[in-house]
Amino acid sequence: MGGVPTAALLLLLAQGADPTTAVLGLLATIVAALLLARAWLGTLAGLEADLRAAAEGRPAPPHDPLLPSAARVSEAAARLTRSLAEREAQLSRMRRADAAIIEALPDPLIVLAGDRSPLRANAAAARFFGTGPDGHTADTAAFLRHPRIAGAVDRALAEGAPQTAEAMLPVPVARDLSTQVIPLDPPLSDGGRLLIVLADRTQARAAERMRADFVANASHELRTPLASIIGFVETLRGPAAGDPEASTRFLTIIAEQADRMRRLIEDLLGLSRIEMTEHQAPTGEARLDALARDEAAAMAPILASRNAKLTLDLSPATVTPADPGQLAQVLRNLLENAVRYGREGGKITLSVRALSSPEGGLPPGVLLSVADDGPGIAREHIPRLTERFYRVDAGRSRAAGGTGLGLAIVKHIVGHHRGRLLIESELGRGTVMKVWLPGG
Repeated sequence: MGGVPTAALLLLLAQGADPTTAVLGLLATIVAALLLARAWLGTLAGLEADLRAAAEGRPAPPHDPLLPSAARVSEAAARLTRSLAEREAQLSRMRRADAAIIEALPDPLIVLAGDRSPLRANAAAARFFGTGPDGHTADTAAFLRHPRIAGAVDRALAEGAPQTAEAMLPVPVARDLSTQVIPLDPPLSDGGRLLIVLADRTQARAAERMRADFVANASHELRTPLASIIGFVETLRGPAAGDPEASTRFLTIIAEQADRMRRLIEDLLGLSRIEMTEHQAPTGEARLDALARDEAAAMAPILASRNAKLTLDLSPATVTPADPGQLAQVLRNLLENAVRYGREGGKITLSVRALSSPEGGLPPGVLLSVADDGPGIAREHIPRLTERFYRVDAGRSRAAGGTGLGLAIVKHIVGHHRGRLLIESELGRGTVMKVWLPGG
């Protein structure tokens, strides 16, 4: 700052100017330059400190007053920094809100990068695929390698339009998935280019198949006795019209088939009523040992027809909450199954007892057990025994008068009471049906 005036004064001094005047002017110039330089350097240092503090989001440090022009620059920079900080905070809130929305979605969601690698997944996806030992969602690689899913991802990247795909994942549990692949343009801040949304249609498809199977099975079960009734009625109207012996025999068969249809319809209606209220826990309580004693007495004619012996092992036990009528039906169905499908002339044991402590993986409660010494059931049939109309031996079941709905009713009643149904069986060693219920 003092270089030009100092050079001018030295030039004047060299050309013969008054030395005293030139030296005084030179000293005044140097002092003024030093003072002005100090003021500017202090102003620049203070401005730098203000800008650094504003960038770091902290208050400006104390310093000497700035020159007016520099002070205005500092104020403008501070205003700009505050504006940028507010925008960044707003963007951060929006990102957190977006993340919270994605995390709260009930359907599994996966974000993929441009190279098809998974970047992140929401909580539903973590529950669906499971979490690996590294804390990240597991099994997504196998899912993304599925031919239909991979094809939908390729088409979405190539065409830039949403794609859909239906896929069946066989392991670890068979699942029927409906998948949407949505390209993101512009990409997300973390580089996400694709959004994969999954919808698990397994239960819906299973329900559709069950409804179709139910209609087919119910119509088949009703068609057989109905055909028998129609055939024998036509026979009685025609060739056997004047034959009292044939009429008596055919009318007996018609009555049996009509009773079979009645039992089937009653079981279907009862099952529908139970399903309608299965989500609501019952109220009240029931002495299961007393119910078991009453049902055992009512089973005497059926036991006599099969020459079977029933042994009772009943201890005081109260189920709560409970519907006594429904629990009586559970006892009736289990006893009828043991008599009908057990060994003729065999032994059946009906046991009721309270569990005061955990036993065999069951918590304290009430344990009902019906055991027979019949032929037993092969292991592959046990998981399906509670399905409607499922029979291990269809011919034997119909001959025994079963409708194929007994264990399905038992399963739904036990579920209504928040209990558990356990089936243990081995070929040649009989079958044990256990029902755990809350109570004591």
